[in-house]
This record gives sequence, C-alpha cells and structure tokens, in this order.
Amino acid sequence: MSELRLADLNRVFMVGRLTKDPELRQTTNGTSVANFTIALNRRYKSATGEWKDEATYVGVVAWQKLAELCKQYLAKGRAVLVEGKLQNRNWETEDGQKRSTIEIRADRIEFLDREGRPSIGAGTPGQESSPEPVHGEEPAFSKSDDDLPF
Repeated sequence: MSELRLADLNRVFMVGRLTKDPELRQTTNGTSVANFTIALNRRYKSATGEWKDEATYVGVVAWQKLAELCKQYLAKGRAVLVEGKLQNRNWETEDGQKRSTIEIRADRIEFLDREGRPSIGAGTPGQESSPEPVHGEEPAFSKSDDDLPF
C-alpha cells in the first residue's frame, strides 16, 4: 500500500499596526530589503472580569520592489494586512552569540487605514509591482468609506 504524504502549507495573513517606520537597506548585490514590525493586539477578559490588552510583535521582511514600496508608503502606526509565509532566520551577533527569529516574508501588503488603501504585492518575477491588488483580484476595499463597518 502506498504511503499517504501530506503537503506542507506555509501561508499567513496578519493584521496589525507598524511599530516604527520600515528600514530599507540594500544587499551587497544591490537588492532592496525592508524590515519592520507589526503589533497584533488582542483584547480579553481576565479571570477577575477586567478587560486586558495584550500585544504580539511580529517581524516582517519584504524584498525588491515590494521593499521599496513599503519604505515609500508605510509609516509607524499605519494599519496593514500582511500576506506571506513564515521563515526562520539565523545570525550571529558581534560577540559570537547565535540568534534566530521567525518572521513573515511578505508577498502582499494591503493598507487598512481610511486614507488611501493601496495593495502592494511582489507580483511575479520580472514584473513590477504597484500599489494595486495583485493576481488580478478585485480591491479588498472597493466600497465607499460610508459602507465600511469601522
């Protein structure tokens, strides 16, 4: 009998606010890379009945044109939806200590704030991305602001 193999799925969608402006740098071969962190907030009621707020901080990395667009359009406090995959990154500090982190490698970022809501995505290799929805999708926010529940 043949063995059943499960396919791995690595896809995340997270909504949060930037904790600071994106940092843009260039790799040694000139590829743009942007890093930023988003805060994911959770509100819950404690055992004593008191409302508590808890934040989880998640690192995001964007590459090439998407990185440049992040630097151009994103800023601290902006609400975004980040779509991508989780990746592990390892490095060594200047004093030789090994470090690692899990972060989102962004494929698409959508602005959620009321003023201007472009969607920026990695698109397909060799194709420029722009502040438009990727993959021929309809914009996620095609309704007027009056129709939105927030």
